[in-house]
Amino acid sequence: MIRFEDVSVTYDGAAEPTVRGVDFEVPEGELVLLVGPSGVGKSTVLGAVSGLVPHFTGGTLRGRVTVAGRDTRTHKPRELADVVGTVGQDPLSHFVTDTVEDELAYGMESLGLAPNVMRRRVEETLDLLGLAGLRDRPLATLSGGQQQRVAIGSVLTPHPRVLVLDEPTSALDPAAAEEVLAVLQRLVHDLGTTVLMAEHRLERVVQYADQVVLLPSPGAAPVLGAPADVMAVSPVFPPVVDLGRLAGWTPLPLTVRDARRRAASLRDRLAHHVPRPAPSSPGVPSPGIPSRPAVPHSPGVLQRLFRRAAPTVTPEHPTAEGGVSASEAGAAAVADVRSLAVRRGRVDALRQVDLAVAPGETIALMGRNGAGKSTLLGALVGLVEPSAGRVQVGGAPPHRTPPRELVRRVGLVPQEPRDLLYADTVAAECAAADRDAGAPPGTCRTLVSELLPGITDGIHPRDLSEGQRLTLALAVVLTARPPLLLLDEPTRGLDYAAKARLVAVLRALAAEGHAIVLATHDVELAAELAHRVVLLADGEVIADGPTADVVVSSPSFAPQVTKILAPQPWLTTAQVREALA
Repeated sequence: MIRFEDVSVTYDGAAEPTVRGVDFEVPEGELVLLVGPSGVGKSTVLGAVSGLVPHFTGGTLRGRVTVAGRDTRTHKPRELADVVGTVGQDPLSHFVTDTVEDELAYGMESLGLAPNVMRRRVEETLDLLGLAGLRDRPLATLSGGQQQRVAIGSVLTPHPRVLVLDEPTSALDPAAAEEVLAVLQRLVHDLGTTVLMAEHRLERVVQYADQVVLLPSPGAAPVLGAPADVMAVSPVFPPVVDLGRLAGWTPLPLTVRDARRRAASLRDRLAHHVPRPAPSSPGVPSPGIPSRPAVPHSPGVLQRLFRRAAPTVTPEHPTAEGGVSASEAGAAAVADVRSLAVRRGRVDALRQVDLAVAPGETIALMGRNGAGKSTLLGALVGLVEPSAGRVQVGGAPPHRTPPRELVRRVGLVPQEPRDLLYADTVAAECAAADRDAGAPPGTCRTLVSELLPGITDGIHPRDLSEGQRLTLALAVVLTARPPLLLLDEPTRGLDYAAKARLVAVLRALAAEGHAIVLATHDVELAAELAHRVVLLADGEVIADGPTADVVVSSPSFAPQVTKILAPQPWLTTAQVREALA
């Protein structure tokens, strides 16, 4: 169905091809997963299938790509639209209508389908993806995950023979991701649809793949094989594979169920060990676990940068361990939210939300798509005005604080990094960030070098991958070293190595006293990083406590290692590795 024949792509101005030697075939009715580190060219390979590369992106494509017998060099994207449906990393940029129902119908209308057929397919897709309650909603009012489901639905309604999906679950909560993947599996098995998909969250998708194509590094030839075989040599792999490698299991398990069947002996080895405690919130020590001082990382560039300008933390009522007691958290909090309500049109986005964020604390906001996580972050950074209640950041209401003062109190890295990036080059973005923050020249560029090794000054932000743009936006925000850092889906588009670098940076910030609040569907990130997890549902807080207490008891938000080794309370492979050392 899809055939790559010795394909290489070189973009205008690039010295080397982004991808080269791509030669593989995707048979009809199979789901093939494209994996590899950030920036190796996965989106370029996907774009070559739909004809966007090179007809839209420019550059030179050598070799040949055929889809259902059509050569993409001679067929433009509109001439492939009846065969190929594409969902990119940024769904909002692809929308052409204003409401959910209109967007689902647009592709069919462009192909001239009969109105009765269009109506039936729209209803089917609304039910399949859980969108029926949103049919009349303006697209701009939806959460990122809801927008992603609409984007997927809009390419399903024309019934294409080939689906090309770039990070299709990146903004979805765990339950919604399972629903979307179940729909894709049904299309593959029952209708013979061919799916080529790139995804960084392999813990969600690798078990559904018939084959895996690995792009190991920029310009390297791809490796094609069965999922377990490729995972054995891949530089990117999910926690279940990491645990399987650690335990020496062969073949490697790809699902929690397979791993649990083999985990009895590993549980026996771990029975007399106690997991290294997840970091306790500075304001709310975990029950029975004394607080301990943060262990500093090696004094690298980032550590030195943040130590120079870390916020001064002088608790008025320190606990015996040097933290702040829970009852006094509001007085010493970097941010304090009381009885917050936010109404958007007819929707109660937040209702009676209370939240205190202490210096040095990392909080993960979790919950299904549309629960109110991004709205809460917006209220903390002053983008959303409360309908009722109170929000204080650094002792002042953020929505009434002048922007030049607010940037030194709180910084937000949004889901869409393009909202922060305006300049034509990385160097210009960094220079502007230094000026806005009043930081010494070169501060932002140093952060970029640490977070994104190999990114040159002259590259345009639009030419970066989604994960690279997100990391550049993070560096821009961190330049001002705000005491409160907010991140909305910070691991969207990041591979595991990039995520590990992000975790190291955020830990260093927390150790220096910066408070961090991140809205995320990445349960593995929460397990690795967060002191506290706050669960939201329909705009209300339904759980707030230490990470281990909240996620272990949740079937939706428990990380893979927890599910595999239950009832033992392990959260991450790193804890297991440390115990067995």
